[in-house]
Amino acid sequence: MTQIQHISTSTIRPISTDTDELAHRRIELTPWDLRMINLGYHQKGLLFHKSADQEVNHGLIQHLKASLSRTLDIFYPLAGRLAVTEVEDKVTCISIDCNGSGAQFVHAASDCVTVADLLNPACIPDGIIHNLFPLNSVVNYEGISNPLLAVQVTQLVDGIFIGCSANHAAIDGTSFWHFFNTWSEISRIGSDHVSQIPRPVCATGLPIRLPFSYSKIIKGKNRTEPSTDDSLQRVVFHFSKEKMTELKAKANAEMGTNNVISSLQALVAHLWRAIIRSKHNLSPDEQTTYMVVVGLRQRLKPPLPKEYLGNALLGVMVKSTAGELLQQGLGWVALQINKRIASMTAGEVSRYLEEWMTSPVLVPNPSDVPKITTSSSSVNLLIGSSPRFNVYGNDFGWGRPVAVRSGTAAKQNGNLTVFPGAEEGSIDFEACLLPETLQAMKEDAEFMEAVFTS
Repeated sequence: MTQIQHISTSTIRPISTDTDELAHRRIELTPWDLRMINLGYHQKGLLFHKSADQEVNHGLIQHLKASLSRTLDIFYPLAGRLAVTEVEDKVTCISIDCNGSGAQFVHAASDCVTVADLLNPACIPDGIIHNLFPLNSVVNYEGISNPLLAVQVTQLVDGIFIGCSANHAAIDGTSFWHFFNTWSEISRIGSDHVSQIPRPVCATGLPIRLPFSYSKIIKGKNRTEPSTDDSLQRVVFHFSKEKMTELKAKANAEMGTNNVISSLQALVAHLWRAIIRSKHNLSPDEQTTYMVVVGLRQRLKPPLPKEYLGNALLGVMVKSTAGELLQQGLGWVALQINKRIASMTAGEVSRYLEEWMTSPVLVPNPSDVPKITTSSSSVNLLIGSSPRFNVYGNDFGWGRPVAVRSGTAAKQNGNLTVFPGAEEGSIDFEACLLPETLQAMKEDAEFMEAVFTS
């Protein structure tokens, strides 16, 4: 039985009516967008304390709806829908139709879920988290009939949770938090300055002709709503600024480099080695991979503007054997990550695009890929998001958030999501792993020495 009760569901449209030049404008999806078409929606949410005299009443909900409507004046593509055109047999084009159909707004409440229930870093309650987000079962290509953006405001016993689900073929993490930051700003200080906020910059290229039919894209949709894997657990590991500095210094000292290795790269290496140590049955020559999602906005020439709305990211694969990871030490592992990320130059990105246009490949939905059995010793990790996103600056008018949580759409074994921590300079890692892996990591003195536990 769900602990979250839906009170109402509304459609929120842009409030402005003088946007004829935007009405029914088509924004063609880029290769970076189209690659994501088979994945689930981008889901992130913010947890807020509620003061004793604050009520999530009709007035507050109407205020959030009004401020969202004003925000959609700026982020007008998110009020549209995907449009599919089959130009000829087995050739498909997908775009965003800026038709103003609107975003979804859900008002929900719970009389038993507290802020403390969601703050416990030792075990994120996925059964509750799942019901704090809208559009849980929706895949990006279903944006034809589903909103590209949906938010759910849930009144907790002593707090508020704002969960946001956005079509990942329309926006990436940078765009997602740009939207969230803008909405919270308009909610907090009003809409008088909305005209001064620039609209997002969208792609202007020609339609990309995918060499297969739309039915081929959606062939896996006969599956039922994806269920969360109960064999997996999610926890949050918190690393203070001081520990990050120590790891960075240690990694650079081991390799004789002068701050070449970043704090984040050292931390990623620290996590990777701990996960490998947790696999006691792993052979030294077992191959292990770490896919790091790299933002491309500043790597392109010329760089993309910060207001760019679509996707601009690519996963780079770092490979090693288990033996190398454990024998070579923190600095060696961190330097391999550093070199692989540094190789993602503007020229390399251009070459990738040329190859992709010749033979387009869509990222498969994890639900469509045969699952590795839980007894497998394989270690394949994926790290996404960024500690540079402005997460804790989202003040809607009642104070900054106390935590950020991902939806269950990203709950796959080996998923690691990085966020800025609540304290300046700190970093949180939301790790989704097998219970035995997490338990071994918690018993690993070398790993836990860097984790802030109080």
